Amino acid sequence: MKKPLNTRTDGRVLLSGNEAIARGAWENGVHFAAAYPGTPSTEILETIGEHYPEIEAQWAPNEKVALEVIGGASFGGARVITAMKHVGLNVAADPFFSLSYIGATGGIVVVSADDPGMHSSQNEQDNRHFARAAKVPMLEPSDSAEARDLTALALDISEKFETPVLLRTTTRISHSSGPVALAPRKEVPVKGYVRDPRRRIPIPAFAKAMHTRVEERTRALSEYGDTFPFNRIYEGDRSLGIIASGVSAAYVREVYPGATILKLTMTWPLPWKLLERFISMVKEVRVVEEGDPFLEEQIRSHFLIPAEGKKHFPLEGEFNLRTVRKGLGLPALPAAAPAEVPPRPPMLCAGCPHRGAFWVLSKIKASSTGDIGCYTLGLMPPLNAMDTTICMGASIGVLGGLEKAGGHEAVNRLVAAIGDSTFVHSGITGLVDMVYNGCTGTVMIMDNSITAMTGGQQNPATGKRLRGEPSARLDLEAVCRACGVKSVRVVDPHDLKGLESILREEMARPEVSVVITRRPCVMIRKPAGKATAVLDPAACIGCRRCLSLGCPAISFRDGKPVINTLLCYPDCRLCADVCPKGALSKDYRREAVDAE
Repeated sequence: MKKPLNTRTDGRVLLSGNEAIARGAWENGVHFAAAYPGTPSTEILETIGEHYPEIEAQWAPNEKVALEVIGGASFGGARVITAMKHVGLNVAADPFFSLSYIGATGGIVVVSADDPGMHSSQNEQDNRHFARAAKVPMLEPSDSAEARDLTALALDISEKFETPVLLRTTTRISHSSGPVALAPRKEVPVKGYVRDPRRRIPIPAFAKAMHTRVEERTRALSEYGDTFPFNRIYEGDRSLGIIASGVSAAYVREVYPGATILKLTMTWPLPWKLLERFISMVKEVRVVEEGDPFLEEQIRSHFLIPAEGKKHFPLEGEFNLRTVRKGLGLPALPAAAPAEVPPRPPMLCAGCPHRGAFWVLSKIKASSTGDIGCYTLGLMPPLNAMDTTICMGASIGVLGGLEKAGGHEAVNRLVAAIGDSTFVHSGITGLVDMVYNGCTGTVMIMDNSITAMTGGQQNPATGKRLRGEPSARLDLEAVCRACGVKSVRVVDPHDLKGLESILREEMARPEVSVVITRRPCVMIRKPAGKATAVLDPAACIGCRRCLSLGCPAISFRDGKPVINTLLCYPDCRLCADVCPKGALSKDYRREAVDAE
């Protein structure tokens, strides 16, 4: 790897779960990787792109395309991997289910990173259900070392049983670091493409035979799981047998090392013979699992025993050592003194290009149907300029649907707010729908030239690929016009007067229109110099209008605004523009940038 490794005295290195999966893919001959960024999975492709040039890697417009592309590469005999957050698999579900029937030629690993506790997601969806529904084998690592090892095993299982394999992680596994032993890359030849329509075209006549193979494969995988080396029984006190998987298994082994524990790592299909042997060893069975009672319900219904889980453990949120100790009836740990951390509500960065757009909407007493991205923070006070969010790309369809429902007086005060990356991901079809079905709303594409919320990844509208190579840049204006939009206007969102004028005109237009607010994300645009706003106390009337921006660099003390010089972004100037008395100067105090 290019960056210095934190090497332990035993020769292992500290890697996050995401880094370990990338390493496992590289060590085991993966040829190609594709994904759309989504926390907590993003670093898998970033690590591959930064450190492993032997793997051809690329960002896809969305998760569905990523899975379709790696599916095609597998047909050509290449080993492949894709990674996505849990809701990303919703987007990729169509090819995921079909690839289960079609099968794999080169190994296919699909990483689904779930987010218990909703650290950065709109739901706590448990994607273990996807494995069972699609009848695809699923592996769950408990730490970084297993994340690396199971990536290798997933590729082998995929090719042995001719199936995609779901490698399910959670936020705690994805982002926590642990010791990992490294190995050299094993070169695996690409098998090459062999035409086989009966196995790759699931029309009904062919799909019936495919389904039969899937059911036979499921039975074979269950038997394989009985001897799968990562499905392990740890023997101890047999009064209570604990069944756990993923990070929950690591917690159980830490808080109750003397128990008899069955750690399941292949969690679908379940190893029924191994489970039967384990159950016969103990007096009582308890299931420890984050999320839904996925294991509990299957075990209870199959063996008709009172295996209890959710009676003792919460259905919601992320587990920790205290949760597991309480659920197992162990003595509570001493309460730690609460840390005194100042509250930090989520907010747009100082200088964010989206702030001006939402401020103008708020000023003209308008709002927006929203989408997934940094701009979702437009809902927060004092901007209060977002009404709805469903999923990636939904803002445009929701606006069209509201128009169809009537109530035009309220609907006419809404625009669809969507980012450039999200528009490419799944917003274009919504725009096509609005034009095709005679809607009249305004779509505001907030183009900050990057996929920002996940850390600054490239997308088809940036003109660069994953590793920074130049690429054709998707012309958003041309795409909108190709969808049938006649009025497409581009404006700098920090030109508040210009943006207000354009929004008023376009929202009054009796047909679909698009306003593109274009200004780079502050995380990718280095200012020409260092600067901060300058307050003229004599001119300030304490009206607090500058606070209406919701900028984290501005606070209020003794009736006057205070500028945090560490946060103030030089090329912003929004506070000066909204100040009615010119107390915040547009002529910012500027210093030369340091030589570095």
